[in-house]
Amino acid sequence: MASKSYSTITSDLTKALGTLRKEIPETMQGFSALHNGSMKAGVLSELDKELLALAIGVSCRCDGCIGFHVKALIRLGVTREQLMETLGVCVYMGGGPTLMYAAEAVRAYEEFTAGK
Repeated sequence: MASKSYSTITSDLTKALGTLRKEIPETMQGFSALHNGSMKAGVLSELDKELLALAIGVSCRCDGCIGFHVKALIRLGVTREQLMETLGVCVYMGGGPTLMYAAEAVRAYEEFTAGK
């Protein structure tokens, strides 16, 4: 099995999401509004909310969610320690299958931070 590239996954999905924006604009506008309202800082910081989103993406085994949320976390200045603690809770709550996707989140983080 070939290794996944989270750069490729997020790039390919971005293109496909562009198609959805053109063909079902009302749905995509609604989703964007939901995203913006949910992810803006409040009692929880934007970083905290992205860690939660990553945890759900790992638990649901969604490669796209892992890629996009790891990229957002890096942009927000997540530390490796914050990422690892979040993944530890994912493994605790989700068991073996979640452990495999926690490892995928580590691969995404390392791919996106290589050379930084």
